Amino acid sequence: MTLPPGTGCAICGIHADAAGYGDLECHRGRRWIVRHHPLPSPLVGWSFLCSVRHVQGAADLDDAEAAELGPALRAASRAVRELTGCDRVYAIAFGQGAPHLHVHLIPRFDADEATRAWNVADHYRAVERGDRPAADPAAVRAFVARMRARLHGAGID
Repeated sequence: MTLPPGTGCAICGIHADAAGYGDLECHRGRRWIVRHHPLPSPLVGWSFLCSVRHVQGAADLDDAEAAELGPALRAASRAVRELTGCDRVYAIAFGQGAPHLHVHLIPRFDADEATRAWNVADHYRAVERGDRPAADPAAVRAFVARMRARLHGAGID
């Protein structure tokens, strides 16, 4: 995949960098990619559902992408919930830092206040600063392997 001219899109760059990010990729279809957050990751299971095509947001999806967004989001979110044992999965898309549709799928554990609502943003920044420990890389790798198996044949195109 080459970057769309003039975008300098970080997400397109990640999708094209199999050597650097391929070990975090859980699924790649024609329209959607599911991958785990890069290391150091704030939580095991913090994943992304990304459009393959460079689109800035849901308003820019073509008809096929729009029709598949809901089912893809449901399948990926269910897989995160099933594999992490979390109580719910937050689905958040900002699109400002990287102008390429990518939905954060964040495991929310009722027993962990750090993952409650906007506290998860504070947790993210604390891990980024080194004030809180990142997720164990071995646990992330194990999650990715289980996620690949879980999403195989899940209908995410």
